[in-house]
Amino acid sequence: MALDLFVTGTDTECGKTVTTAALARALIADGRRVACFKPVASGCRITPDGLRNADAEALIDAMNVELPYEAVNPIAFEAPIAPHIAAEQAGICIDPASICSRIAEIEADVRLVEGAGGWQVPLGPARDMAALPRALGAAVVLVVGLRLGCINHALLTARAIRADGLPLAGWIANEVDPDMEVREANVASIRARIGCPLIARLPHAAQPALEWIEPGALTGARAA
Repeated sequence: MALDLFVTGTDTECGKTVTTAALARALIADGRRVACFKPVASGCRITPDGLRNADAEALIDAMNVELPYEAVNPIAFEAPIAPHIAAEQAGICIDPASICSRIAEIEADVRLVEGAGGWQVPLGPARDMAALPRALGAAVVLVVGLRLGCINHALLTARAIRADGLPLAGWIANEVDPDMEVREANVASIRARIGCPLIARLPHAAQPALEWIEPGALTGARAA
């Protein structure tokens, strides 16, 4: 049975993609077959093969299950705007159930699904990002970008995830700001209050490698 994990973040530019890719590589090094997905992506470039998103391409490079681009990123928008606005402008409806039914057909040991923006980014008039992990039956992994304000962002996002009835498997600390003051004190404050394991840390580097803290949190992660 595949382990499904939905990777969300405290906000835009907190490093969801680099963290998801590093997580995929770490799991592959542990002998897992890993498939990655970026179901909804804005800010795509026009190519002869259609719209392409840099985040989705980074995930394709990281995983070891061969999939066509359209399976990894089925909903792509050219404009770098909120996905529900882009969908409205394009006259389409983002259907989480349909997207997740196709993801569930992909055979892998672990399926990593990266969200767009933060947890409460809308996908349409009556649904937001929580609809994707709910439809897939996935546990949530929260990427926290370590910078000024991260304590508040992390704790509010964790509270919102639980309020939506989704299981929070744990969080990953991503060192996005190499000059952050009292970084370790911030990490300690989050660990003391967030109520879930610190799964790993991602150092600030050109090609960062995940540093496991509690990998067992992922092994036992299953959606309720």
